[in-house]
Amino acid sequence: MKAMQINRLGGADVFEEAELADPEPKAGEVVIRQQAIGLNFIDIYRRTGVYPLTLPVVLGSEGAGVVEAAGEGARFKVGDRVAYAGGLGAYAEKMVMPADRVVAIPPDVDERTAAAAMLKGMTAEFLTRIWPVDKGDNVLVHAAAGGVGMILTQWLKYLGAHVIGTVGTDEKAKLARAHGCADVILYDQQDIAKTVRDLTGGAGVKVVYDSVGAATFEASLASIAKRGLFVSFGNASGPVPPFAPLRLSQAGSIFMTRPTLFDYIATTDELDRSAGALFQMIGSGALKIDIGQEWPLAKVAEAHQALESRKTVGASLLIP
Repeated sequence: MKAMQINRLGGADVFEEAELADPEPKAGEVVIRQQAIGLNFIDIYRRTGVYPLTLPVVLGSEGAGVVEAAGEGARFKVGDRVAYAGGLGAYAEKMVMPADRVVAIPPDVDERTAAAAMLKGMTAEFLTRIWPVDKGDNVLVHAAAGGVGMILTQWLKYLGAHVIGTVGTDEKAKLARAHGCADVILYDQQDIAKTVRDLTGGAGVKVVYDSVGAATFEASLASIAKRGLFVSFGNASGPVPPFAPLRLSQAGSIFMTRPTLFDYIATTDELDRSAGALFQMIGSGALKIDIGQEWPLAKVAEAHQALESRKTVGASLLIP
């Protein structure tokens, strides 16, 4: 099978096309003939060494397709439509996965949508469970026109929250409003914390969802209401710098968490429930998955460059 492999860490130019042996399923595993592969910022973290890994490696941890082979005891059979989020090796024509880390795609969801939705959609799903968002609550979502942001804002709006989003351009501001943001802040042109306080009558927001990291840390901290929550779940601009816990007290006795999706889908039952909630939202029409751009698998370097430079909107796919 064809795969895009890296033999060293670095920029988007490290990808090399490789011919690898077709995977064979062991007991409890399935081999998936991929129809679409999801592209995510975690792939960039791994490519650049932010998240360590052993080389050589095929990156990618999300995709959807059809089961081509099933090992003994696997909970899926040949021909089943399935999707997954997790592991490594997705930048290839085929992917082998433990069957208990794979979910069935319902009839009303196509493979492209499933591949675009799994990692980002389940991230949005678990983020809405971290803190009980009530109807009318003010919340702040950074990168509101990004892959997770556009899903998260829709989900929060569905829950009744008043969503304030930050974006970088007027074009992205329109997208953010169309996907659930009641107010949008252009982070290069406006003071985020001041604007948040103005929009909330000085109170601040109950929750900040921050996938940007270093560049938005101070603004996030200054935007939160007393006893609110700071959810740091990404490092798009670099990791949050070390800080004294006293800062949380000084900001209003706020809480802070740095969660990861995989701790919230650790068991097969948790995975099925999270994916099930996601697919139900998609099937009901309450959640629209926007696929902003697609590239052939061989052009993964071009895709990484676009994602890294924040030139993408919505979800991005690689097509084998």
